[in-house]
Amino acid sequence: MADKQTVVLAFSGGLDTSYCVLALKQQGFEVHTAFVDTGGISAEQKRWIADRADALGAAKHHELDASEPLWDQFVVPLLWSGARMLEQYPMLCSDRYVIVEQCLRLADELGTTHFAHGCTGMGNDQLRFDQSVRSLGDYVIHAPIRDLQRETRNVRAHELELMAAAGIEVPESSSRYSINENLLGVTLSGQEIDEFGKPGDDTHVWCRPRADWPEAPLELTIGFEAGRAVSLNDRPMQGPALLAELNRQLGAYGVGRHIYTGDVSIGLKGRIVFECPGVDGLMIAQRALREAVNTRLQNQFHQTIAQRWAELVYTGFFFEPHKYDLEAYLESANRYVTGVVRLATHGGSATAVSVGSRYLLKDPNSVYAQSAGWTPEEAEGFVKLIGQSSTLAARVRKPAS
Repeated sequence: MADKQTVVLAFSGGLDTSYCVLALKQQGFEVHTAFVDTGGISAEQKRWIADRADALGAAKHHELDASEPLWDQFVVPLLWSGARMLEQYPMLCSDRYVIVEQCLRLADELGTTHFAHGCTGMGNDQLRFDQSVRSLGDYVIHAPIRDLQRETRNVRAHELELMAAAGIEVPESSSRYSINENLLGVTLSGQEIDEFGKPGDDTHVWCRPRADWPEAPLELTIGFEAGRAVSLNDRPMQGPALLAELNRQLGAYGVGRHIYTGDVSIGLKGRIVFECPGVDGLMIAQRALREAVNTRLQNQFHQTIAQRWAELVYTGFFFEPHKYDLEAYLESANRYVTGVVRLATHGGSATAVSVGSRYLLKDPNSVYAQSAGWTPEEAEGFVKLIGQSSTLAARVRKPAS
């Protein structure tokens, strides 16, 4: 490469993206590392990431703040939908989409069309990164880890060997696990997790093990307006700060720890440990409120929309027009989801113990299992008519004796 071209690398400081810096430099690129701060890590960790980029020989390191875009573009519609992939995984991987947006914006500022990421050729992240880049513009995509799979079957061992040769120390946790941490939560893969074994004790990051749970139970009140979380314990808070506080408080009680096995788009099974105390708490509270203020038909149809939205987000179609169509419905369906939910935990899980809203669908003359605003005769007639089709089927299909 006669004249060095600039490439923007989405950089986390982990083993994979650290290797990418070295590989891209070997190819003759001037590497600009971009750490997109989507929350969840400390100032000390960010300094470590910047120092790591400098030690690897990056031309320049950039730190970009994306906690607000992550909240607005992902967390808000996640709460509107209540969606979990396979009813378990709340797509904590979705920070990838705002990372791509921020990195491409930086690439435009630097006058380059070259963008690089640290995805392998085995998982879903490559879809999320590559498809997002193609949806957002005309750029050249570089994936050094994916390319490395042409040379060796043991990618991690090769990476560690190159890092050692370059004199770059690799933290023990990075050599054992691949760890992703952001405002949404923490995900871990590698070692015994990949092999479907029992995760080691060192896989507890935010969610404390049972022996460390506080003795006293915890109660929190979360306020919502049009499906958006806006306050904690009657104190107005911006979304990212509210989620970070829930991560801290609920994580101390072990809330939000899961093991998930998903179907990777290319046909493999992917297994992770993930921790998302704040997201779990918000989703539990928001669902309790939403189901109390919306009609039966709204709640029934909601599951169909939520599942479709989750599939698109999980498989890389975050910038697909169909996803925005679904979000227009979800926003409409949440316009009366306004009120306060009390969340309680003794440890391990959280429960929405009370719901308050001026939009609760309550009949002052009727309370379930206590009092009714209709007569027994009206109830009997309703039961007879609503079941009439089934009754007729049973009669006409009865075998002749």
